Amino acid sequence: MAEITLEVCQLRAFAEVGYQVAGGGGAHAAMAALRRVVPVDAYEFVAFDPATGRHHSVVSDGHPRIDRDAADEYTGLDAYRTAMTTRAPVGMPAPGTERYFRRHLAPYGWRAGLTAPLFLSEGRYTGLLHLATRDAFPRIAGALVAAVSPMLAHVTDLARCVIDPVGLPPDFRAIAFDRVGTRRQVPGHDTSAVLLDDPAMAAFARAFIDSRELSRHGLWLGHDGRWHELRLVRAGVGFQGALQGAVVAERPCALPYDLTVREVDVLTRVAAGDSNPQIAAALVLSVRTVTTHLEHIFAKLGCDSRTRLTTKALAEGLCRLDV
Repeated sequence: MAEITLEVCQLRAFAEVGYQVAGGGGAHAAMAALRRVVPVDAYEFVAFDPATGRHHSVVSDGHPRIDRDAADEYTGLDAYRTAMTTRAPVGMPAPGTERYFRRHLAPYGWRAGLTAPLFLSEGRYTGLLHLATRDAFPRIAGALVAAVSPMLAHVTDLARCVIDPVGLPPDFRAIAFDRVGTRRQVPGHDTSAVLLDDPAMAAFARAFIDSRELSRHGLWLGHDGRWHELRLVRAGVGFQGALQGAVVAERPCALPYDLTVREVDVLTRVAAGDSNPQIAAALVLSVRTVTTHLEHIFAKLGCDSRTRLTTKALAEGLCRLDV
């Protein structure tokens, strides 16, 4: 992009756009700041959904939202391909956009349009911003919108979990799921390859979303053959966190307290309220073997009753989670 010289008012507007996007003011507050330096009579944010490969309107002001078919219609134009190649706003009406302009902008009295592709600073595409005005845009408008577009790209980012799960340690790798199994990134956490590779994880997350639990914490043996500390927490996902979802997070770990795999299995059954005979039947062991395992577990965890053992196991996530 060519160099531009910014005035103080433009720098202040840019700072306000970033503050409103990051601080939760939302698209309308961010656009109110941008309107101080770019004459805009109407705008529309169109999000790209990586799960479906489709575009659809999420926020508009100045005219009703354009339906999904119209949102996808624009992506078939040469103007869209030019915008994706140059990552710069493209004006309308321009050659090849006349029909689209007549159908979707002219009926509202707009004389000019400007469409900016929205890419995050990391380079990921999230959607489009359509701008319209009753007068011509100033020449600098395209450069100003291009400069601020990485901040506005967060408005249309459907791939992220937008509600940061509280209390999740930073070294956990994570994925967010909604009820239909769509995967999304979790801000501040690397994406977990081992969770992505597990075909049962989406159903496991859905069952958690449908439960009354606020969180779940335990031990999980992944398909990579390693033990992982696994946590699930509720979170809003999708546009502005409007969908019920869950963050599933993991980090590799050794079995705590020098517990063996069989001891973890016995401890999990104890925490579920099973008696020794029930544990023996479930794990295909003798009752005496279960009793011996319990003696070792009591000693390793420093507990003197099943109640205290259960409390400690649930509090510290020592039970096995079967996905």
